[in-house]
Amino acid sequence: MNPSFKFFLALIISIEISLKSSLLTNLLIIFFTIIYLIYKHIKVKNLLLTLLMPLIAAFTVFATLYWFAPQPNLQNALSLSSRIYVYTLTIYCVSIGTTATELARSFEQNFHLPSKFAYGVLAALNIVPRMKEAVKQIRTAGMMRGVYLSFWSPVLYFKAILVALNSAENLAQGMASHGYRENARRSVIVPVPVQKSDWLKLIVILFLVNLALFTLK
Repeated sequence: MNPSFKFFLALIISIEISLKSSLLTNLLIIFFTIIYLIYKHIKVKNLLLTLLMPLIAAFTVFATLYWFAPQPNLQNALSLSSRIYVYTLTIYCVSIGTTATELARSFEQNFHLPSKFAYGVLAALNIVPRMKEAVKQIRTAGMMRGVYLSFWSPVLYFKAILVALNSAENLAQGMASHGYRENARRSVIVPVPVQKSDWLKLIVILFLVNLALFTLK
């Protein structure tokens, strides 16, 4: 499916299950998302981590609504706590097999996202590894001078911000030197087309989700 369609599909499903409570629908979505992840040959370790990470948040919601509520309702508590797994698994289904570059290109080409915003997001994502390396270098340089910069040291992050500003300036100059002009018409190097099957999958999945929401409890 087109990356943008996958994103909006997960977003619409998340909004709909937030507005309409249906435990069986949540369980069905969780089941099919796990099947989809297994079909995509996700590692068992990653799948287990994905299921364990939201457990604390889901248990907290369940305990608050069932054990500490004035009028405990088991189905309501399970429905609201299971939503956390729906959010987590649907977003994971979007991210698997779809890179940030593909998603940004799809938004730019298919939904006319401003190119400056798309390239800005990509620049921010690509600069994160450089920032991590810069922080390590700053800490190493400080230790060589006998200065230990802890994780919460403001000096460390002040210097990291200076490195980020310098990298942003270099990136802007590089883009300008390669012919990038804001609001100018641009050619497409890697097209991200929208096919009829994308619309069909989107409509069918949304229809089934809404059918389950309004017929199951």
